[in-house]
Amino acid sequence: MKKNLSFGEIDELVVKLSKYLKSGDVISLEGDLGTGKTTIVQKISKELGIKENIKSPTFNYVLEYNSGKFPLYHFDVYRISDPMEIYEIGYEDYIYGEGVTIIEWGNIIETELPKEYIKILLEYTGEESRNIEVRVEGNRERERELLKNVGFSN
Repeated sequence: MKKNLSFGEIDELVVKLSKYLKSGDVISLEGDLGTGKTTIVQKISKELGIKENIKSPTFNYVLEYNSGKFPLYHFDVYRISDPMEIYEIGYEDYIYGEGVTIIEWGNIIETELPKEYIKILLEYTGEESRNIEVRVEGNRERERELLKNVGFSN
């Protein structure tokens, strides 16, 4: 489901989503440059109790944060040219690990994402809002539950 949300509404969505997350969850954040992917990661990390300063791991591919409710594995795969490159950094250890994995530009490695993951699509609509689509790929029942929990269902 897609909605146009103000930044305040996006903050509320992220707070609710963060409460819903569990160990092992994978989130793919997709959208053009400047749509707010890194900002969403920062807000989720805050809600998970992570104390470190969250920055985009553009040149590292992945940064780990271990001070919160769960470990957070923050990927930025913008610079990957072949989805198979992701395995060179121990990708499977992260996505099947005990933490929450968030992948900025997840669409670049879509063929390598797990069978079930949360997909958040962001579209720039102006200075004060974004179109946001939230889905759970591979599990329609969990998608219904998630959308209900974050106030995103009809």
